[in-house]
Amino acid sequence: MIRLIFLVVFLGWIVIWILLPTKVYKNTWTPKLESKLNSTYFEGEGNNLLLFSFPVMFIAAFGSVYLHFQKELRKPTCKSAVVSSNRLSFLKRPLLVMAPLGIVTAMEIAFAAMFIALLIWSLANYLYVSFGHLHMHKQGEKIWQAKFRSVSLRLGYIGNICWAFLFFPVTRGSSILPLVGLTSESSIKYHIWVGHLSMILFAAHAVGFIIYWAMTNQMAEMLEWSKTWVSNVAGEIAIVVGLAMWVTSFERIRRKMFEVFFYTHHLYSLYLFFYLLHVGAAYFCMILPGIFLFLVDRYLRFLQSRQRARLLSSRLLPCGTIELNFSKSRGPVEMSVEGPYGPISSHFLRHELLVMVGGGSGVTPFISIIRQIIFQSTQPDSHIPRILLVCAFKNSGDLAILDLLLPINGTTTQITQLQLQIEAYITREEEQPIADTKKLLQTIRFKPNQSDSPITAALGPNNWLWLGAVITSSFVMFLLLLGIVTRYYIYPIDHNTGEIYHFSYFVLWDLLLVCASIVIASGAAFLWCKKQNGVEKQQIENLEVPNPTASPGSDLYSADTELESVPHQSLVQATNVHFGARPDLKRILFECKGSDVGVLACGPKAMRHEVAKICSSGLADNLHFESISFDW
Repeated sequence: MIRLIFLVVFLGWIVIWILLPTKVYKNTWTPKLESKLNSTYFEGEGNNLLLFSFPVMFIAAFGSVYLHFQKELRKPTCKSAVVSSNRLSFLKRPLLVMAPLGIVTAMEIAFAAMFIALLIWSLANYLYVSFGHLHMHKQGEKIWQAKFRSVSLRLGYIGNICWAFLFFPVTRGSSILPLVGLTSESSIKYHIWVGHLSMILFAAHAVGFIIYWAMTNQMAEMLEWSKTWVSNVAGEIAIVVGLAMWVTSFERIRRKMFEVFFYTHHLYSLYLFFYLLHVGAAYFCMILPGIFLFLVDRYLRFLQSRQRARLLSSRLLPCGTIELNFSKSRGPVEMSVEGPYGPISSHFLRHELLVMVGGGSGVTPFISIIRQIIFQSTQPDSHIPRILLVCAFKNSGDLAILDLLLPINGTTTQITQLQLQIEAYITREEEQPIADTKKLLQTIRFKPNQSDSPITAALGPNNWLWLGAVITSSFVMFLLLLGIVTRYYIYPIDHNTGEIYHFSYFVLWDLLLVCASIVIASGAAFLWCKKQNGVEKQQIENLEVPNPTASPGSDLYSADTELESVPHQSLVQATNVHFGARPDLKRILFECKGSDVGVLACGPKAMRHEVAKICSSGLADNLHFESISFDW
């Protein structure tokens, strides 16, 4: 029933976007709504706040409450895992695998088609209404020039629709994504798609206006910062910053110069600031929900990263990988940490067999999943799938990464309870290396410090009720502050002094009040939770630093080395190492026995695409490629 309410509200929100460019909305709805909603407290923003902002904020706030109770009621038992419905699993199978888009399911294609249809519908209606009442902006302007300007302007409008959806996929602690079965990891590609599309539209919008101004001898317009309308200068600054972010986000640059992409992408705050100055307060209220929820999440993550986490130990692997072990109780070396993020492994427990295909460092996400499944196997009445891990490494030294499957403090019974099979392939070595060349795995432990704090996730999946309270209180606070400022400061200037309040100042007030509301509400909630965590703090005894031990990763291919524990012995027995070969993925996947086989892939793009094509070929009905992806 609750999900049905959310669905109705969401569909109503979509209907508003569909009606927005039509004559019905402009000539019939808008006058009536403005007469009732644009009061002295909100002026021209009341209409958009109610129609475009409130529905999504309602879903985000009450969705958090729903997720809290769903989390409390969910039990990771055999029945709950197996009874999961697969009626729509065919929609989640890969349907399109290609380089620009990656791995795309039938459901994603359907929603993408509907989104593109919305954009085309909006552009067509905007142009139809505009061409019917064409406005000449300069004496002697030709009709085709006016139409050219109108097309350029409406392309910007369509870009604004993209921005209404742009920030949802990158809001890691969002309550919106879990409601539709998504995570920020699996939906990051939607941010990429919408980002590319919006930049194409905004670039065409900017270039179109420059051409129009050049044709009509109005190049001076590029330097205009109007008091009564949009600022051209702000738009130009925004598009320059946006183009820098866009160019460095292309895959070839992102993979070869990741730091350039990473730091350039942090210009989003500057891009957002000048973009909003350009479009104005009315459009800001239309795209506010995605930005508002993103800022809440980003500030909570910032607060978490200001704390010093307890680092208990680290393991230095011969392959160069470093594992950091944090404590949920007091422990340190001091570090600033965000997270943890990512999907929980219970999502995968419904399968009879779980196949994980990884290459190189792409194995690390699977290690986290397997370790969680190992823990889950100790719980009563839990359904644990059989696990097949297929991994490929360039050199035998990289095998040491498999040591991370065994936590430092793991018990001898955990790994033995798991039906685990590992097929490891060493692609650049034809035979096993001489045992004397093995490197040692170094374990370093750190003494506890009374000043540091436990590692806990920011509000969100860690505490949905608190997130719902933050969203609700911050949004209500924003509305109250906006009403007060508008009624007692802006309205008197705009209506009683004969002056026109500066167009850009409306947006500046909105931005200031949004940020202030988020900082106050999020900060208060975070400090309260921190206080509660402080009450429950625990102390642990200092740990002695043991001597480095031989790497079980090396033991995987050396029978002469003495095994140091039962867990390591179980891991070695579960592992087959193949030298000088690459995995035959088609054979491996087609030979998987079981009616329900879940398949995950992480690593090089070519490998992930190959796995997706095999699962979507229709030659094996039992293979279910998981939509969750780790796109590196």
